[in-house]
Amino acid sequence: MPDSLNPRRLFMGAAKKYLLDAIESTDAERRPPAIDEAPRLTPKAIERTRMSRSRDRILANLDDMYREAFERAKTTGDESQMASLDFAYRREQLYFEILLDVRDAIERR
Repeated sequence: MPDSLNPRRLFMGAAKKYLLDAIESTDAERRPPAIDEAPRLTPKAIERTRMSRSRDRILANLDDMYREAFERAKTTGDESQMASLDFAYRREQLYFEILLDVRDAIERR
């Protein structure tokens, strides 16, 4: 006999549907209405959003990450990996400094 005619399954299915419909309807009532506008990076949005990480903290995190990878390469004696990491670190540091300068300029406005 197919499971679809099993009274227990029919009862459990009906109970799940009833309970889930009740949960979904209360969630929909609690949620604010959806905004159909796409998020935009406007000057007003930038003014409302304050940057939380300091320049020193960002650069220290970058330094820690690369130092750890460099030490691993150093222990294995991989000279090419060490040179690659050194170049990548200096490049990323330059990128971050440029981005942080832009962030600081925007915050001053």
